[in-house]
Amino acid sequence: MLNEETKQRLRERLDQVHQWPSVYMFKFIFEPTQERLDRILALFPEESEKTRRYSQGGKYLSLTVKEVMMNATDVVDRYDHVSGIDGVIVL
Repeated sequence: MLNEETKQRLRERLDQVHQWPSVYMFKFIFEPTQERLDRILALFPEESEKTRRYSQGGKYLSLTVKEVMMNATDVVDRYDHVSGIDGVIVL
């Protein structure tokens, strides 16, 4: 989970570069297990655009999710939840 200082800095930076609501692109990399994938996908609505790409050797999965986000706080909350999933790198 992210600490409060990190969350605040991220919110401020997001507000500097985005006008809300905005389509936001989340990107995650992890060694694919069904549990990890299910936990991440459960955080996003069905209608969000999801793209999966495996590394050349198939050891890692890159998951890109595009969703209309209403504000920076919603983005930070989503990152906070994903950061709690063991083995997931948030980009």
